[in-house]
Amino acid sequence: MHAKAKFSVTGSLRYLAIALYVLFALFPIYWLVKIAVTPDKLIYTEGTKFWPSAFTLDNFQSVLFLTDFLVYFKNSLIVSLGTAFFTTIVATAAGYAFSRFHFKGKAIVIAVMLITQMFPLLMIIAPIFKIMAGLHLLDTLTGLIIVYTAFNVPFATFLMQSFFDGIPKDLEEAAMIDGCSRFEALRKVIFPLTLPGLAATLGFIFTAAWSELLFALMLTNSNDKMTFPVGLKTFVSKFAVDWGQMMAAGTLALIPSCLFFILIQRFLVQGLTAGAVKG
Repeated sequence: MHAKAKFSVTGSLRYLAIALYVLFALFPIYWLVKIAVTPDKLIYTEGTKFWPSAFTLDNFQSVLFLTDFLVYFKNSLIVSLGTAFFTTIVATAAGYAFSRFHFKGKAIVIAVMLITQMFPLLMIIAPIFKIMAGLHLLDTLTGLIIVYTAFNVPFATFLMQSFFDGIPKDLEEAAMIDGCSRFEALRKVIFPLTLPGLAATLGFIFTAAWSELLFALMLTNSNDKMTFPVGLKTFVSKFAVDWGQMMAAGTLALIPSCLFFILIQRFLVQGLTAGAVKG
C-alpha cells in the first residue's frame, strides 16, 4: 500500500507539473484572444480582468475588411512556404552528402556553415541590402525567399544530417545488394525513415520565415510586398496603438502555423516506423 500511495503521489505531481507548464505556455495565447474580442472602450477600463465583461468581433471584421491584413497574410504565406520548400530540398541533399560521403574539404565546408550562424543579423544586413539591390530584388517576395533560404540552410542541413546519421548504412547497402541504385535505395528505404526529420525541418523553417521581421523590414517598403510582421506596424500610429485590431491580427496569424503542424503531425508518427526492412 505504501508503494502504491507513493506512486500515486508521484504521478499526481507529474500531471500537476505538466498542467502548470501547459497553462504557462497557453496563457499568452489566451490573453491575445481575450484582448482581440474585448470592445475597444473596455480594453483600458477593465484593467487586468481575466474574463472580458463583453465580447465583440468588430476587431476581426475591421482587420479583414478595412485593412491590408489579407495582403500581408498572403505575402507571408508565399514567403514562408517557398522558404520551407527550397530550404528543405537543399538541406536534405546536403545533409545526406555530409552523412554518407567523405570528401576533401568536408570539415572546412562544415566549419564555414557554422561560422555563418555566429554573425549577428544587424552586422550583415547592409551587405545583404546592397547585394539584393544589385540583383534588383529589393521589395520583392523572391528576394525575401532567397535571403531566408540562405540563412536557414545551415541549421536545416545539420538537422537533416543528424537524422541521416541515425539511420544505419546497412539498410542502404542491403537495398543496393538487392539491385537498387543509390537513388532508389534513398527513395524507397531511407526517405521514409527521414519523414520525422523532414517534418521537423519544414515546421521549423516555416515558423522562422513566418515570424521574421528584420530582413522583411529592411528589404521591403511597398505596402503590397510587406509580410505580416512588418504589416503589424500599421496598427501603431504616432499617438496611439490600436490594441484590439493588433491582437485580432495576431490571433488570425496563428492559424497558418497551427494548420501546418496539424498537416505534418502524422508524418512525425508514421516516419518512425515506415521504411523498415522486412525480417
